[in-house]
Amino acid sequence: MEQMLGAFQSDLSSISSEIRTLQEQSGAMNIRLRNRQAVRGKLGELVDGLVVPSALVTAILEAPVTEPRFLEQLQELDAKAAAVREQEARGTAACADVRGVLDRLRIKAVTKIREFILQKIYSFRKPMTNYQIPQTALLKYRFFYQFLLGNERATAKEIRDEYVETLSKIYLSYYRSYLGRLMKVQYPFEALFRSQHYALLDNSCREYLFICEFFVVSGSAAHDLFHAVMGRTLNMTLKHLESYLTDCYDAIAVFLCIHIVLRFRNIAAKRDVPALDRYWEQVLTLLWPRFELILEMNVQSVRSTDPQRLGGLDTRPHYITRRYAEFSSALVSINQTIPNERTMQLLGQLQVEVENFVLRVAAEFSSRKEQLVFLINNYDMMLGVLMERAADDSKEVESFQQLLNARTQEFIEELLSPPFGGLVAFVKEAEALIERGQAERLRGEEARVTQLIRGFGSSWKSSVESLSQDVMRSFTNFKNGTSIIQGALTQLIQLYHRFHRVLSQPQLRALPARAELINIHHLMVELKKHKPNF
Repeated sequence: MEQMLGAFQSDLSSISSEIRTLQEQSGAMNIRLRNRQAVRGKLGELVDGLVVPSALVTAILEAPVTEPRFLEQLQELDAKAAAVREQEARGTAACADVRGVLDRLRIKAVTKIREFILQKIYSFRKPMTNYQIPQTALLKYRFFYQFLLGNERATAKEIRDEYVETLSKIYLSYYRSYLGRLMKVQYPFEALFRSQHYALLDNSCREYLFICEFFVVSGSAAHDLFHAVMGRTLNMTLKHLESYLTDCYDAIAVFLCIHIVLRFRNIAAKRDVPALDRYWEQVLTLLWPRFELILEMNVQSVRSTDPQRLGGLDTRPHYITRRYAEFSSALVSINQTIPNERTMQLLGQLQVEVENFVLRVAAEFSSRKEQLVFLINNYDMMLGVLMERAADDSKEVESFQQLLNARTQEFIEELLSPPFGGLVAFVKEAEALIERGQAERLRGEEARVTQLIRGFGSSWKSSVESLSQDVMRSFTNFKNGTSIIQGALTQLIQLYHRFHRVLSQPQLRALPARAELINIHHLMVELKKHKPNF
């Protein structure tokens, strides 16, 4: 039994040793399996990246470039070429097996793409009636140019240079022709300027966005490429504008052109096209000095005008002030949209000179009444024109409103002086005495007061009728004349009411003539009959 058990123990030890050996062998086999699987995956990726499928070869060699499968296989070819370049950099020897095939396919693709894009560019040279070049049709083939950039930069540069040369000539030719036709049209210049620059804006925005997307550029590179295409056209437009402005004296047209540029600049900014910023600045550099020069010439012209050389004068609005009102209101209404302080300063200078001119002309009339009629007519006319177009709170409106109010009040006093001057003088003297505490001196004025009461009672109706007719004859604006009559009647009522208060003083209260005073309310009712209806 002991021998048998020893043999059994020896067999068990042998089996245990064999099991450990099998475990070690199994572990080693698992490691080798995993390594081989990893190598197989890597080799599979490498082989897939290097193998050139027959579909790719067929599409590149036979398919037209406009077919979708050519574009799909071109993208596949681009990816394989990039993968081969990466593996070559790592020293992969297998790349040599496919390099020749890929090079032949790349050359074939480059050749077909070059011919196709150049034909598209040459097709732009055909005459078109709408002055819009259909370069955006190339955008669906923008990967073609990206393929050239990655695989044949010399051809990519050739295509870009040919595009720049062709489009530069086409734009210059089209815009020269368009501008020539446009300037033959009988429109105001600002309308022609707007049409010209709207077309320029539209085409420039489309061109810039196309360049950025098709040629894969941005920033300064996109700016330089855009100006290589559009620079000659922009320079030609600037020279034409400079030539026109040399003999232009239409300040409103130039100012409208300035605001057209400011709006178009905002449109270009909203479209994210900064390439035109320098051009807009160059245009404004031409327009602003000319506009300021014309305004300064107008200021000097008004300043040097001699009223005695203007021929016969009357109290109606002068043609110079009417021209100023229409001119100034146009500029003010335009300037309100995008205010400019320099413009307001020049308009302020012009306004001062016009006000001085109106005073110089008024001084030619012999009577103060005629002077006031002339001033009121001119201030009222200028104010009316300005209020039609400018804001009610503008400086010009406020200034002429103050001038009109002051001269109107003076005219009313001048108007009331002949028929009611004695009454005005007495009321002012009596109020002064009462204010100084010298009311006792009024006792010596009974005869004067009696004469004033009876004189007013007998003549006020005819006097009011006469001054109403005088006002309506004197002022060209019926509404303004009505307002002046109303102001005069209101002031007359106030004057007579003050006269009543003076006569209520103890010193004059017992005056018999007080019984002949007209009742204030009765006077108001009667005066309303003389108020003109507008």
